[in-house]
This record gives sequence, structure tokens and C-alpha cells, in this order.
Amino acid sequence: MTDRYAVFGNPIGHSKSPQIHTLFAKETSQAISYEAILAPVACFEASLRQFITEKGRGANVTVPFKEQAFALCDELSLEARLAGAVNTLTVMENGRIHGDNTDGLGLVADLKRQMGSLENLEVLLVGAGGAARGCILPLLQTGIAKLTIVNRTQSKADKLATTFAEFGNVTSLCMEELDQAYDLIINSTSASLSGDVPNLPVKTINANTVCYDMMYGKDVTAFNAWAKKNGAKQIIDGLGMLVGQAAQSFKLWRKVEPNVEPVLNALRRLP
Repeated sequence: MTDRYAVFGNPIGHSKSPQIHTLFAKETSQAISYEAILAPVACFEASLRQFITEKGRGANVTVPFKEQAFALCDELSLEARLAGAVNTLTVMENGRIHGDNTDGLGLVADLKRQMGSLENLEVLLVGAGGAARGCILPLLQTGIAKLTIVNRTQSKADKLATTFAEFGNVTSLCMEELDQAYDLIINSTSASLSGDVPNLPVKTINANTVCYDMMYGKDVTAFNAWAKKNGAKQIIDGLGMLVGQAAQSFKLWRKVEPNVEPVLNALRRLP
């Protein structure tokens, strides 16, 4: 019997999730189908309920439905509760909907895959939107020395630092207060999509700094190009995070963790 899964979004035609999960299923010999569903902006709940009625076992959720998905869940993981958003839904045997947020776990898995341990690193997180919020707890749980959050709107960074203070050493600064180099800088903003770069001081980068942009594309992102130009040791784009969060969703649903390397290689080869 083939179990049914899907990703909901609007727009959704660009989604790589069907390719990723199909490759995961083949690799792990899991009998699943996985489709992309374009849900009307005003009818996400109806679309999801219909999917569940039609034997849907689980779903990923992308823009603009992550907050709506959060509100529809009967139970939530700690990551989802703190993020205030859900990207992974699991339909339980009793029909209840369990919500998770695997974005941060995907980010951490990709960072560890490429950098090794993150223990004792000084990390700068740029941005304070949903992408940032979903990653803070998993980052703090890796044993980093300190997480500093900066954002164009200072009050949002301050609020995040307060929310997560009980989970680790986290603080917020304004851009003008940044006066040191960091071991790892993570850009959670979507600035690279429009060719822009956050207004970071160059002094945040030195020869040991790794820069990570959650955005990705065929070419080097604007943020990573800026980082490389200013002497960063290593630049990484967000494709590994995308595949990593999908792997965590797949593990939640199928109780087996797929190997991300073959899938990443396949995606990198796409035109």
C-alpha cells in the first residue's frame, strides 16, 4: 500500500519537495507518493482537510501557510511552539494533527555536515523573521558559545533574544554595535533574492569566518558573494538546509533517516 504525502503552498510550482521526497523514498525503499498542492490563499484549511479525508498521512507546508498550519494543529513539538510556525504535519492514528518545525534541524544538520561540531562557536544570526525564529532553538542546542541576533528592525531582534533567553546564551544588537568577527554568520533574510545584502560591517568577517545564506540558486548568492569578497573562509548556500529539513520530515513520517548527499548531488545537477 502506498502512503500519500504532499507539500502545500501558494505558489508551489517551484517546489523541489516532490523530487526530494521521491528520491528519499527510492533510497530507503519506502512505498509513498508525494505531490505538490496549490492551495487557494483563503482556503488552506479546507484543502488540508480534504487531503486528510483522502487518506493523506502527512504534509509539508510552505509560504504562506506555516502560521495557519500552526493554528490547526492538535499538538505541537517544542520547536514548532517556539517558532510559532509549522512546516511538517503528521496525521496521527486517532486523526489528530501533530505539527513540527524541521527548518532549524535541517539547518543544523547541514552546518554539521559541512563544518563538523558547532560547539563553542560565536554565531551571528542576521534577520528576525520566521526563518530566523525557527532556527534559534536547534542552534542553541548544539552547544554554541553565544548567539547574537541583528535585524533591520531592532525591536524584533530584541523580542527574539528575550523569547529564547532561557535556552542558551542569546543576545541582540543593532548593526552599528557589531564590532567583532564571528565564527559563523547566518543570513536568514531573503535579501539575496533581490540581489541585496544586509548592511553588516565588514569587521564581522575574518579569515576564520564561515558565512551561510539560507537562500540558494544556480549562482553564488549576493550575501555569499559579499562574504567571499571580504575574506570569509567558507561560504555555504541554503540548498543543504532545504534537503536537510525534508530529511527530518521524512524521518518523522517513516522512522528512517535518508542520506542527503545523493539528493543534494542530484539537485545540483539540475538545469
